[in-house]
Amino acid sequence: MNSNNTTIRDRARVYVTGSCDGLERLRDALSEHPELEFVGWSEQVGEATAALAGGHLEVVVHATRDTSLPEHELAVIREHTRSPIVVLASGESSALLEEALDAEGVADVILLPQLTENVVFALRKAAHAGRRLVAAGGVGRAGRIYTVFSPKGGTGKTAIATNLAVSFAKHEKKRTLLVDLDLQFGDAAIMLGLEPEKTIYDLVTAPGELDSEKLAGYVTKHMSGLDILPAPLRPEDAELVTEAKLTRLLEVARESYDAIVVDTSPFFHGPMLATLDRTDELLMVCGLDVPTLKNVRLSMQTLELLSFPAQRIHFVLNRSNSKVGMSKKEVEGALEVKIRYEVPSDRAVPLGVNRGQPPASADPSCDFARGIRSIAKSMRTPEQPKQRRRFPSLARA
Repeated sequence: MNSNNTTIRDRARVYVTGSCDGLERLRDALSEHPELEFVGWSEQVGEATAALAGGHLEVVVHATRDTSLPEHELAVIREHTRSPIVVLASGESSALLEEALDAEGVADVILLPQLTENVVFALRKAAHAGRRLVAAGGVGRAGRIYTVFSPKGGTGKTAIATNLAVSFAKHEKKRTLLVDLDLQFGDAAIMLGLEPEKTIYDLVTAPGELDSEKLAGYVTKHMSGLDILPAPLRPEDAELVTEAKLTRLLEVARESYDAIVVDTSPFFHGPMLATLDRTDELLMVCGLDVPTLKNVRLSMQTLELLSFPAQRIHFVLNRSNSKVGMSKKEVEGALEVKIRYEVPSDRAVPLGVNRGQPPASADPSCDFARGIRSIAKSMRTPEQPKQRRRFPSLARA
């Protein structure tokens, strides 16, 4: 991926409200910066409610001349958007900094004057951290994204993804969405025995702003209670599922579902990178064969280069009881990791695939279904205590 595509993928949608010394010059610089999508500006928060609503923003910048936190104005912003708020101020504002540590929705405080690049860095950081702020105490539903990935075909990745999603919906009673991101040759719908009329392609090419109500009109329901957004029917339609549209889709899905399971293709293409940016837990599917282990090692190196947190990667050994001359211990030694989950080989899996009946719902007592259910149980969202944030050096130029 070239640098231009990376910049487009990372652009944060920003809206600015309020006023303070130095804002006009900074606002002009932000509006022309290639790493930001400057949506607009309004001096009065009350006049910006329409622009703030809709869930399309990734960060809101609020400028203030006050020396303490402008709680009333921030409350108005929070009524219309869940996006993180970055407060801009000028002069001495030590009281504002202290108050912001415990303020709901405030991701950072920046004291002007500042270099434009410093401000852009803070805004992009706040935008990317937005989903974690929501999960740690935001208003409303804050679904978690579970991405299932394998760098090699034939490992059983889609079987694990579909059955994990079914297990979340049927056994854990979570409102669950399965997104088939194997955009050219996705099989998740077939494995569920579904012939969907609409796919992710139809959703992202439909006119109008994407919101929860619109998303609900494009999913296909499974008898387990699971909703699925299938892959495009034609491989050539895959390129229209852009990173920007996928990013918006995942953020909207968080507002509607407790769990979003993403089945992926074995490539680090643009949509996969956009998904990784928002992934809470990554399930790396391994197998008892040398080619798969080689590809998994390469994937681990790529994830490290992408700065994906290692603690969010969970290794799943599929067909773990197969007698093929390799053991779990040898896999762990080759990858230098601990296998967290083992899913046994089970005749119920190919039977379920051919019949369009996932074992997690059709045969819940089989060994494979029990292995998948143990993963689903361990993925329950932990209670996270509210932590005081430490602001970066942008508090002072």
